[in-house]
Amino acid sequence: MNIFENILSSATIFKNRDVLRHSYTPEKLPHREEQINQLALLLSPILRGGTPSNIFIYGKTGTGKTATVLFVGRQLEEASRKARLNVVVHYINCEIVDTAYRVLASLARKFGSNVPMTGWPTDQVYDEVKRVLERRGARVLVILDEIDKLVKKAEEALYGLTRINSELEKSSICLIGISNNLKFKEYLDARVLSSLSEEEIVFPPYNAEQLEDILQQRAKLAFEDGVLEEGVIQLCAAIAAQEHGDARKALDLLRVSAEIAERERDSMVRVEHVKKAVRKIETDYMIETVRTLPVHSKILLYSMSLISESTPKFTTGEVYCVYKKLCSKVGVDPLTQRRISDLISELDMLGVLNSVVISKGRYGRTREMKLEADRKVLRKALEEDYRLQNLRKFEGELKKFANLNLFQF
Repeated sequence: MNIFENILSSATIFKNRDVLRHSYTPEKLPHREEQINQLALLLSPILRGGTPSNIFIYGKTGTGKTATVLFVGRQLEEASRKARLNVVVHYINCEIVDTAYRVLASLARKFGSNVPMTGWPTDQVYDEVKRVLERRGARVLVILDEIDKLVKKAEEALYGLTRINSELEKSSICLIGISNNLKFKEYLDARVLSSLSEEEIVFPPYNAEQLEDILQQRAKLAFEDGVLEEGVIQLCAAIAAQEHGDARKALDLLRVSAEIAERERDSMVRVEHVKKAVRKIETDYMIETVRTLPVHSKILLYSMSLISESTPKFTTGEVYCVYKKLCSKVGVDPLTQRRISDLISELDMLGVLNSVVISKGRYGRTREMKLEADRKVLRKALEEDYRLQNLRKFEGELKKFANLNLFQF
């Protein structure tokens, strides 16, 4: 028997798994009516032959920003077709398309131009964008998702796009910038800021009741009838509400819970599956985060994992002493203690560890920290880096060294 036949012959609890993914845009967006109406009002001049103001949208992750903008964009294109207007909506994810050249090339290719994704001077691509827009006479709505990623590398692309309308006669461009970074505007050049932030919409986090409504809506589309145990949706909503009202977290929890139930060949998604899903998601996030860290951050975490075998809490001084020893073992020059303090702050923000600054009275202040990640899982993820694999040879020596240093501070 083919290995997949046994799997495919078993009953599935999913009707449409993709409904629970972030990329899915539903027909209705619960609890975002105010933002939808506000956005539609701001974009309405485009249907009357005018050019809307550029719009900046921000709010925390999972507050429905991208889904709302794509929903309104889809409605805008439908309305323009009925009115026989040439309105085009173009979505760009700036985490992927992250340079001035790529943004402009993406826009030109949307209108059929054969601009290569590399190779031309940026000015030439900019001129090509103007040429194809004028030829088509289109009113274009450009959605720049995660716009803060673009600013770091290609602020000139933003400035060019905010000023391009002064060089166009038969067409126009309206920009919508979306960001999770509430402080993003502080880093914008004043010229770009004045052009981009003509209108602003803030998306507040969802509360537990709102998340429950969102999950109920998606669950009807995603699952067969009667497969969710009482309390599953409520628990997913409550956990996500604690995580800053993140709808993505709620959807991930529900989907992973169902996948765990399916793998266990259970006919229902139960509360116990949600608890397992929480642990799996947190572990997966931690492993993926650790894999992408620079080598010094990995050595730092390895130091903490050694110390945490003897004590759950430790200070910057203790960690730095062990970190320097590990650097000598892998042939890496250690960073200064000031730079290590910065790396610890970054790891704290990522949620891999938890740190607080405590007062030592006349001895000043120090940072006390503890690992939030499972030590064994963390060590396994760190040792995937070939540079850290040799540390296993010195594990006994390093543990003894770590223990000795706990008494020196």
